[in-house]
Amino acid sequence: MRVLSGLRRRGVRRGPRRSDRGAVALFVAICAAYLVLVVALVIDAGGRLRVAERTDAYAQEAARVGGQQLDQAAVLQGKGFKVKQDYVRRAADAYLGLYGLRAGDVAFSGDGKVVTITVQADYRPVLLGALGERKVTGKGSATLVHGVEKAETD
Repeated sequence: MRVLSGLRRRGVRRGPRRSDRGAVALFVAICAAYLVLVVALVIDAGGRLRVAERTDAYAQEAARVGGQQLDQAAVLQGKGFKVKQDYVRRAADAYLGLYGLRAGDVAFSGDGKVVTITVQADYRPVLLGALGERKVTGKGSATLVHGVEKAETD
């Protein structure tokens, strides 16, 4: 220990000494960049979830509107209650047209009482626009029910 303290008094150093100046600024800059990236991801992911939720709601309402297109001729002929498949897509597109959307896939159950509609919407990230536009798909279905006093499904 005496040797080291004697060397220090004479100005002899053990190795090259580096300055710590600017180390904190570099650390703060790196942390800030990561923080901005995380905030951008959270905002864009939240926006995509909002668009997905809205697209599901539009698809559900379009299916409901399409499910109201009753085949009146079949009812009058005693063939039962079912939807008029020709009118379902037109009714769904008319509803979705209010929001700038179109029905993608329209499917019917075997008995013609359940309508399922798929809608696609575009989502462009707000902060991470370099990722490009993404498609968001929503799906909704509606079942035709009838009845005077209570809902009957048969």
